[in-house]
Amino acid sequence: MSVNEPNILTNSTSNTVEPTRIDQTLRATRALELARQTLQIEADAIIALRDRLSNNAVSAPDTPFAQAVALLLACSGRVVVSGIGKSGHIARKIAATLASTGTPAFFIHPAEAAHGDLGMVTEQDAFIAISNSGETAELMAIVPSVKRMGASLIAMTGNDASELAKLATVHLNVKVDQEACPLNLAPTASTTATLALGDALAVALLDARGFREEDFARSHPGGALGRRLLTHVRDVMRSGDAIPAVTADISLSAALLEITRKGIAMTAVVDAQFRPIGVFTDGDLRRLIEQVQDFSKLKIADVMHPNPHTIGPDQLAVDAVHDMEQYRINQLLVTDDSGKLVGALHIHDLTRAKVI
Repeated sequence: MSVNEPNILTNSTSNTVEPTRIDQTLRATRALELARQTLQIEADAIIALRDRLSNNAVSAPDTPFAQAVALLLACSGRVVVSGIGKSGHIARKIAATLASTGTPAFFIHPAEAAHGDLGMVTEQDAFIAISNSGETAELMAIVPSVKRMGASLIAMTGNDASELAKLATVHLNVKVDQEACPLNLAPTASTTATLALGDALAVALLDARGFREEDFARSHPGGALGRRLLTHVRDVMRSGDAIPAVTADISLSAALLEITRKGIAMTAVVDAQFRPIGVFTDGDLRRLIEQVQDFSKLKIADVMHPNPHTIGPDQLAVDAVHDMEQYRINQLLVTDDSGKLVGALHIHDLTRAKVI
């Protein structure tokens, strides 16, 4: 290198080598390479598992997966899922997914089961045992007892010839060609495939049971979906004296006082039977000011919007959100089956209730 040639490996200000930056680049490149490789290996494992489920050698009802679904549907007790180590973590998640989608299930630790917790299992239950090797000592210590008490046994292993697979009523093969771990040791692709198959079981079961959004919401009352599907208009509407309402014969000024008192930026206009015949909002007032200089002598009937949008108190609050979005309004009147005004709803009420 001549004295006039720049040194690309040196810092321009200090002329010192920057090994840290080079090392960081190499580490980042290696990390991205391993990430892509991991995702590809795990994706391939799931695709291979999918293809293995639809074995053309047997009819659909005779596949192990279909047999497992039928067994779980016929279970009059609960589904007990067990495994140890990484398989134990997967077993916990599968049990939780089953329980939240209409199949009563719980996790049991095989070591604890061997010391008394097996008493939670009954002959009406179905037992799902998860072990990649199919020879896990802690699991194999309790499987004979599970079989003796009469519970159905579904095994999820990566080894058709394993002792656990042989003892099972139904064996689901979750074998993978390789783990994503560069050492081919850490459970990675195998646990991903097992988890995916557990999800497949849960989805097949919820569909067979006719499990719907409303059922899901009942088991998730604290979640966003639960609030959306369990909250009704009557739960969040303003009622009684909090309803802004005036009759058609009063002045606009009196109606504005009612809007101010009730703090919902609108008032309903009702007939003698307290049925809404119109509505007037803050937005209507702003538009009116632009058009009319003196409106002190106006009646509310002269400026109200007739035939206001309404909703029933027993409808879901999420339906009110839909109506407000569709009609581009911020308030909604609530009427009963006879058409009588029983409540009022502002979009802020829905926000506070976390429906939105």
